[in-house]
Amino acid sequence: MDETRLTLLERARGGDESAWRKVVALYQPFVHGWLRGRGVQAQDAEDLTQDVMAVLVRKLPEFEHAGRQGSFRAWLRTVAGNRAKKFHQAGRCRLDVANGGSLSLEYLTRLEDSQSDVSLTWDAEHDRHVFHKLLELVEEEFEPRTVTIFRRLVIDEAKPADVVRETGMSVAAVYAAKSRVLARLRHEAAGFLE
Repeated sequence: MDETRLTLLERARGGDESAWRKVVALYQPFVHGWLRGRGVQAQDAEDLTQDVMAVLVRKLPEFEHAGRQGSFRAWLRTVAGNRAKKFHQAGRCRLDVANGGSLSLEYLTRLEDSQSDVSLTWDAEHDRHVFHKLLELVEEEFEPRTVTIFRRLVIDEAKPADVVRETGMSVAAVYAAKSRVLARLRHEAAGFLE
C-alpha cells in the first residue's frame, strides 16, 4: 500500500518514528487528563500515563483492528484500565479525594464493560479528544481560512450562510473547504475512531 494512503495508526504499527510521535502526542495528554479528571494525584497520574504509553509502544504492533468499530479505543481503554488496576492494587495510585477522586477498583471494573456508563464516558471523551488533537495535527496542511471555515461549521455549528457572509466565499467554496478538512481528518482518524 502506498505510504501516503496508510493511516496514522498503520504507520505507527509499522514502526514509523514520526507516526509514533504523533500517536504519543495524541494519547499521552488524553490518558493523563483522564486520570487527573478522576482525581489521581499529579505525580501518580504522570507515572501511570508513562506506564500506559510504554505498554502502547510495546503492544501496538500486535494490535489487530480487523475492521471492528471502536476496537482501538476499546483496546486502549482495556490497557489503561488494567494498568490503573495494577497501580491501584499496589498502592501506587493515590486519589485526591478532596477533589472528587473516583478511580476505585469498582470504577475500573466497570470500565471493562463496553456498555457501562464509565466506558461510554471514556469513549465520548476519547473521541472528542482525538478529534481535536487530529485537527491540530492536520490543520497545518491547509490554508488558515480553510481551517477557520471548518471550525466555524463543525465545531461552532455556524450556519453555512453565516460563514459565507463572514468569509466572502461562495457556498460551494465553503462546503468544499469543510469537505477537504473532513476527508483528511477521516483518513487520519481511521483506526482510532472507527
